[in-house]
Order: sequence, then C-alpha cells, then structure tokens
Amino acid sequence: MSYLVLARKYRPRNFGEMVGQEHVVQALSNALTQQRLHHAYLFTGTRGVGKTTVSRILAKSLNCQGPDGQGGITATPCGVCQACTDIDAGRFVDYTELDAASNRGVDEVQGLLEQAVYKPVQGRFKVFMIDEVHMLTNTAFNAMLKTLEEPPEYLKFVLATTDPQKVPVTVLSRCLQFNLRPMAPETVLEHLTHVLGTEQVAAEPGALRLLSRAARGSMRDALSLTDQAIAYGNGSLAEAGVRQMLGSADRGHVHALVDALARGDGATVVGTVEAMRVAGLAAASTLEEMTAVLQAMAVLQAVPARAAAVDAADPDAAEVARLAATMPADETQLLYSICLHGRAELGLAPDEYAGLTMVLLRLLAFKPAGEAEKKSPLNAEARPVAAAAVASMAPVAAPVPAVASPTPPAPATAVRASAPGEPPALDPSPTATAPAGPFAARTAQDAPTATTASTRGVAEAAAAGTTPTRPSAARNDAAPPDAAHPVQRLPVVDMPARSAAPPVRAAAPAMADADTPVVAVPLRVQPPPGAREAPRESAADRIRPSEEGDFWHQTVMGLVAAEVINALARELALQSQLVARDVDQWLLRVERETLNQGSSRERLQNALAGAGHAVRLAIEVGAVVDSPALRNKAAAEARQRAAEQAIMGDPDVQALMRQWDARIVPGTLKPA
Repeated sequence: MSYLVLARKYRPRNFGEMVGQEHVVQALSNALTQQRLHHAYLFTGTRGVGKTTVSRILAKSLNCQGPDGQGGITATPCGVCQACTDIDAGRFVDYTELDAASNRGVDEVQGLLEQAVYKPVQGRFKVFMIDEVHMLTNTAFNAMLKTLEEPPEYLKFVLATTDPQKVPVTVLSRCLQFNLRPMAPETVLEHLTHVLGTEQVAAEPGALRLLSRAARGSMRDALSLTDQAIAYGNGSLAEAGVRQMLGSADRGHVHALVDALARGDGATVVGTVEAMRVAGLAAASTLEEMTAVLQAMAVLQAVPARAAAVDAADPDAAEVARLAATMPADETQLLYSICLHGRAELGLAPDEYAGLTMVLLRLLAFKPAGEAEKKSPLNAEARPVAAAAVASMAPVAAPVPAVASPTPPAPATAVRASAPGEPPALDPSPTATAPAGPFAARTAQDAPTATTASTRGVAEAAAAGTTPTRPSAARNDAAPPDAAHPVQRLPVVDMPARSAAPPVRAAAPAMADADTPVVAVPLRVQPPPGAREAPRESAADRIRPSEEGDFWHQTVMGLVAAEVINALARELALQSQLVARDVDQWLLRVERETLNQGSSRERLQNALAGAGHAVRLAIEVGAVVDSPALRNKAAAEARQRAAEQAIMGDPDVQALMRQWDARIVPGTLKPA
C-alpha cells in the first residue's frame, strides 16, 4: 500500500475544513447560498495557501447531487455523491484542469475552448480551471477573452495564479478576484497539532513552532516539512531534531547574541558565533531568527502594553521582553536593519560565518562613542594606550613673543587636565580668563624649525621626568590654579585675514605631573575687527576687449542663434578667445584642455564654413581674457546691477524699508 503524503491526505474536502482563508470562504459560501454566481473567478496568493483546493470545492458545490441524488447548488457539498467523489479523484469529465505552465500556447487554449460549445455530460456545470494562468502567452490570453467575457450559462471559469501582476487587465476585469493570504504561524501551528494528533505522532511544542515558522505562510510547505521531520525523527518530532534538520539557530544562541550586543560585549559575540559554527548552524538562519526576535522587541518597546498579551505558553516571550528592556529602541531598529540587509551580504563574504561575524560586529562599530567606551572591555583597555600615543605625537608650537595690543583682553576657554582616556574638560569658572594679544607674525621659513625645536624640548622634558614649561605661562599667573585640576588658560589669538605664515598651533598645556597625558587643544583664531573678505573679481574686470574679440563674439552668437552648433562644439566656441586670424587659419585659445577635442573642433569648423568662413581652426591652451562667454556674463552682471540699483532707488521700496524694517533677500532680484 503506497503512502499518501500529509499535504494530499489532509487536503480540505469542503469549506468547513479550510483554515486561514475565512474571507474567501465566507464570500463564496454566501454567493452559493444565494445563487449569485459569477461566470469567472480568479484566486491569487503564494504557493500552498489553497488556490487549487478552493477551485475543486467550488466545482463540487456547483455539481453536488446530494446523497440521495436530488441535491442542488450548495455551499456544503456532500462528498459522497458521484460528482463529489469523481472531482476528488480527478476523473470528473465536466471538470477540466489546465496547467498553464506547460500548456501556455494559443493552440492549447483553443483546444480547451472548443469544448465550451458542448453542454455538461454528467454535471450541472462545466468548470474550466486554469492553474498558473499568468504564464499564458499574449495570444492565448487574447484567444480566450471573448469566451471569458460571455461564456455559455453552463460554463464557469476558475483561474489561479501566484503572480497577478502579469495577468492582463482585460482578464482581471472579467473575473471576481479573491486574494488568499499567507497563513499566520499560529494558524499553521494549530493545524499541525490537529493533524499530528489525528496521525498519533508525538511532537514537542517547540518542534511545531519551528515548523510553523519555517513554512513562511504556506500550509503545504508546513505539512511537507512535517513529513520530513517525522522521517528524520523516526516517528516523533523533537525540537532538537527539527532544529538540526532545518539548520536553524537555537533561540538560546540568538538571545545570547542580542544580549551581548546590548552590552557591547564583542568577545561574547565572537565566541557565540564560533560555537554556532561548530554546531553547524546556518548563518542565514541565524540572521533570520535575529530579525524575528528584534521585531518582537521593537513592538514591545513601542507598545509596552502588549507585554501582557504575549503567549504564556511560548518560552521565548519572557526572554524577548527582558531583552527589550535592556536595549534602547534606536539600537533595536539599527540592529534589525543591519541583520535584514546582512543576509544579502553572506553570499559575498569569503566565508559564511565570517560574513555573519562582520554583520554582528557592525552594530558595535556604530554604537555611540560614550556607550561603546563604557560597555566594551576592549575599548577600556585600549584607551590608556591611545592616550599615551596621542601624548607622544601631539604637536607643540614654539614660544611666540607677545606684543602689546590696543584691544581689551578677550576671555578664553579654560581646559583642565582629565583622567586618562577622557576628553579634555572645560572649566566653567568665571576666573578662567587671561589677557590676549596678537602673536607676532613669523615667516614661513622659521615656522617648521621652531615647531621641531619645541617638540624636541617637550620630548626631552618628558624623558627627564619634568614638566615642560611654556614661556608665555607668566601671563596666566593672575588666577591661582586648582590643586586638583591644574588650569591652562589659552588666549584668543587675533591674526590677519590673509597671511603667508602657516597657522599657529597651541602649545601643550602645563601638567601637574609627568603621568598626566599631554592634550593638544587648537587655538580659536579670529579675524581682526573690521576685516572684510576681498571682493571677487567680476567678469567685466577680467575682460580685455579687442577687435578680434568683437568679431568672434558676433560670429559665435550668430551660430548659437541659428542653432547650428550644440553640446561640446557650442561650449568650445563660447569659452574660446580668437587670438589671430589668417586667410585660411584662425587661432583660438581655451583655458581647459578638455575643450580641445577633435570632434568638437571639426563640428565648429563645419559650422563656420556654412556661415562663410572656410578656415581651419588651431587651438592653444592659455589664459582667456576675451571670450563670448565672458562678454555674456559681464552683460548679465551689468543688467543685474542696474536692476538692483533701480529697486533700491525706488521711493516706495525705501519707505517700506524705513517703516517696516523690510529688507530685500539677496539673490531674489532678477532683471527683466
């Protein structure tokens, strides 16, 4: 006796046995009860959700004759009459199933439609069921349009597809469309429990949860995986065996990873991944499980009231609630996004688990600086080393003589020495001020030598165990330093707006002892009062008009107006300067070598020849002082200035500005 797989053995025989598709069952049952029957139905949905099953039940409902042979159209087929048993067995002559995946041509569809002219042989209706209808060709669709729109009263069409977007709208408009939804894991779990109870197969609840999640909304996939799990477990379903069969990560490993990431513990993350590698668990399945856990955590973080409504029988619910309280909501969203996109990167990595490790460590790399430094022991060990390296490499400026300043002293930010590994702290004390005067400008030749000498002096002082001193520290003796936190006051330096000297760096602050690391603090540089940025050179200032320029501008603008040049040839003509003219050759000058292209030069020569200048163009690279583009820009600037002067000189505008403190937004005035 051959074994019948669970997916076929437990295929629903009537609408009452269907699960997870109540919206479709209710609509069809009411239509059958009220005898409001459409001539074409379209069932859509992913694989294994019941499209073919619904079509067969609908065919039985239309042709059921009842146990006594006197029945009519009903929403509850008897299942024992000749029509019901023949449809279940696949031998009912008036029920035809066409697989469009292998019969997709116009000939197959025409052969099916030729049977439409004949009335039913046994049943009440002829039912044509076309599966995967989206795979029919365009000519096949066109061949069935007329019959599909106005079929005989005894003919019903049932179409099924997993991709309704590929079905022409002309077909969609002729059908009643029902979308069969993917089934929730809870629905699949309940049905599997019923099936295995009927089959008298022992199963652990955790194993059924794994199977219901692995089915991804398909009941057929769930029953097929259950068949495989029964064979793998030798007649029983254990959670460990099902997890090993599916290659899915243990939720305990996933919870440990999320907890370690929340604490910033990189060592635990790497150790857990190595343990999963040894166990042979799939990296992609690990990320899939993590996204499910993180999604549940995000829901609990956004809606804490849902914590009381979780399934008490689910052992993972309490752990998810605990993890949701340990990780900030923004990190949960970040980790969810990283895991979601990281699944696509596993195939690109040289090793699957190397890719998984990098995906998980990415969250630690994107943690806020304060969080990572506090939580990561690796960072805690590395901070003193990094501080010492910064102290040894901190550049120190040479002493600079001070000169008298006629301006009053400006307050400076006080910086106190901090513990190793911490950023320099600002002293909010109001006494942390020092007189400031401009530094004397040093030449570009002296600056590197002075800096090198100063750095050498600090290094020698550190080696000798003494504190490096600063010549300008005498100016800071007015305010006594704190014994616990020595204060180094940094003056505000006034420098000219344009200077040839390199920027001056701050000297290393004085330290209380040699163990305190040196922290380099940049000086705040301010331009002197009244300093203004040099005005930009306008196009009119740059132009050096010439007779050749007048001729070239008139010629080029004529070519542009006639639209005989475009693209690079037009740009070459506008940006070039006519330097010299000969009988058969003109010399042009451009500023950029990219404009000197052979194709652009040839097109410009042809355009000039059409305008009556049959010459050969020679191009050189150099400074351009009179080009059509410069002349056009100068003219536009002149129009802009004239428009601004006209507006600013208008009495009404001046009155508005005086009375209402109005102003004209720069750049909004456009000449007519």
